Amino acid sequence: MFGNTFGRLFRITTCGESYAGGFRKDLPIPEQLYGGLLAIIDGVPAGIKLTADMVQHELDKRKPGQTPLDSPRLEKDKVFIFSGVMEDQMTTGAPVGVVIPNNDIQDIHIEQYGSYKDEMRPGHAEYGFFKKYGEYADWVGAGRASGRETASRVAGGAVAKAILDKKGIDVIAYTIESNGIKAKGPVSYKTAKENYRKNAINCPDLDAAVKMEEDIMHIKEIGDTAAGVVELIIKNVPSGLGEPVFDKISAMLAHGLCSIGAIKGIEFGSGFAHASMLGSESNDEAYVDKESGRVRFKTNHSGGILGGISNGEEIRIKCVVKATPTISTPQETVNVTEMKDIILEPITRRDPSLLPRIYPVIEAMARCVILDLLYMAEGYWKVEGIDKKWLDI
Repeated sequence: MFGNTFGRLFRITTCGESYAGGFRKDLPIPEQLYGGLLAIIDGVPAGIKLTADMVQHELDKRKPGQTPLDSPRLEKDKVFIFSGVMEDQMTTGAPVGVVIPNNDIQDIHIEQYGSYKDEMRPGHAEYGFFKKYGEYADWVGAGRASGRETASRVAGGAVAKAILDKKGIDVIAYTIESNGIKAKGPVSYKTAKENYRKNAINCPDLDAAVKMEEDIMHIKEIGDTAAGVVELIIKNVPSGLGEPVFDKISAMLAHGLCSIGAIKGIEFGSGFAHASMLGSESNDEAYVDKESGRVRFKTNHSGGILGGISNGEEIRIKCVVKATPTISTPQETVNVTEMKDIILEPITRRDPSLLPRIYPVIEAMARCVILDLLYMAEGYWKVEGIDKKWLDI
């Protein structure tokens, strides 16, 4: 299996599966070592304050079993830092290692998955896993294709956050649509911050949030699941990040965000609305801001990115989040061992909507991208010896 490392200068490497440790519980080792998720974060500068509580704060945002809108799986998601941090909880410049043990891996749930391990669940990754890994494909809780895999991403993003906070760069994501119910928009950064996590679905429109949650509970009762849209704002990103060809900041963000399993589409700024706009409407006109003396833009249809390079405005991205594929409604599929058509009605735990727990994953991947590009830009400027006047426009 390839592709378990993300980034170039700031890099995260992850491993672990949804039910890692489920078949190791009889070994004479502490239960925390049965199995779980690991993240190795490379490119962390020395002298950064980093505690387990800081990482835990981010992990708790995506921890299951906290509200009726979540999966009932009761993972503690307790995080342990085991390398890269020494005296006074300060980073040493060495790779930071993080472990998140699995604890809710009871045999009853493994047996449930085993009862249909040769049957492809509609909307899941089983077909691709069978094609790539054959009879040895991980069938317990979708393995590396499970949403549980994202916990290690959030841990890596928490480390990136500790560094970006020192630069004043903020990343925030929130729900703006669930099953057709939309928040009033556009949502300002100020409103997003004021109402951040004030409800289970993390929607800054508090009235719309009530309707969304009631709707999801109804969908849950009938055995189905809901989709929606999460918006992302990246604030105080310096202009000049990104490269003009293959490594556009938009391309790198798309790579990170679209690597999240449930993301089925993204748009930057006005996105698909550009299709019905004239050039005179979609162009963001520039002006000199009298207070800062810097170039600013009157509108932000570009989403803070021009020519693949950040322009100093808010980077705004909308992410389409598909419905949780596991549902209770019978669906047609195939038993790949017997190669016959069947009807599948799986009995497993699932989130009725991914919206309440996916936004911290989106934040984490965005942080990793921005920090990686920040390293590259500042390193390039240093070597190039660019005249400071261009950095100040």
